[in-house]
Amino acid sequence: MTSRTCSIVRAAVLCAAAILGLGAAPAALAQAYPAKTLRILVGFAPGGAMDIVARTVGQKMAPGLGQAVVIENKPGAASNIAIRQLIDSPPDGYTVMLVANGLTANPLLYTQQPFDPNADVTPITLVARLPVVIAANPKSEVSSLAKLVELSKAKPGSLNYGSPGNGSTPHLAVELFARGAGIQLSHIPYKGGKPAIADVLGGQLPLVAVNAVEVQPLWKDGKLKVLAALSAQRVATMPDVPTIAESGYPGFEANVWHAFIAPKATPPAIVERLKAEIHKALADPEVKERLANLGAEVSPSTPQELAALVRAEHERYAKLVREAGIKAN
Repeated sequence: MTSRTCSIVRAAVLCAAAILGLGAAPAALAQAYPAKTLRILVGFAPGGAMDIVARTVGQKMAPGLGQAVVIENKPGAASNIAIRQLIDSPPDGYTVMLVANGLTANPLLYTQQPFDPNADVTPITLVARLPVVIAANPKSEVSSLAKLVELSKAKPGSLNYGSPGNGSTPHLAVELFARGAGIQLSHIPYKGGKPAIADVLGGQLPLVAVNAVEVQPLWKDGKLKVLAALSAQRVATMPDVPTIAESGYPGFEANVWHAFIAPKATPPAIVERLKAEIHKALADPEVKERLANLGAEVSPSTPQELAALVRAEHERYAKLVREAGIKAN
């Protein structure tokens, strides 16, 4: 073999080795993962249901990962600020986010910083579902869902209801129900569920739609009457409250769901590791009890199942937002 031939062969071998090395890089990265602190973004302020769920699950993930897990609250623009931060983060598995239904509804409601929930993030797993409920002041004439429908049909638009804001999951859920039941309700958007609930307690507002955790203590003390839970099953912490199907209106199930997502192009091996650790945390009895006390149903899923949910919710909300002309605050 001539020296020229040897040089050509040596160059080919080195080139092949380099190509193999590049191909092995993602696998090596996945095997070494995690090597530093994991950050969980939450698009809302500390103390709320999302924050509690993130901290509860994150605390239990840390031992299995062998690394610290920190929660970073980035409230603002209905969680869009945090979602944008996630999208712009490196797809290395060290930044994930706990999101809710806003992931699918926000792109339809906000024109600034648009994103595609089906293409710009990587789904990891569903975590839990918190039913949406419709509640009234116990002294109100709206004593049941049937009475609500009766009064609304008699005087369309005469009944006001509050929600945490335009485009919030409770708002969209009630609009879906109203359109299906053939009634017209007047929506009063608030900046959060608490001020809307306060006005119902004070008698300034007849109805409010929020997630179950926000009204459970008030229901227990008899300060609020929960007309129905918009869920397939009764809420464990409010067993006497009928579901919307039991009230005569099947097909309008609505939950505030929580799920973990990662930046687009996060390696599948890392997604699988994160999913496994999250599922392990969700199976812990202490975590189950904590989430049950929030009125949440633990609902782990595969990345593929979460992706299908995101697609379906995005399509459902797109139709509603378009037909009802719903806009963000």
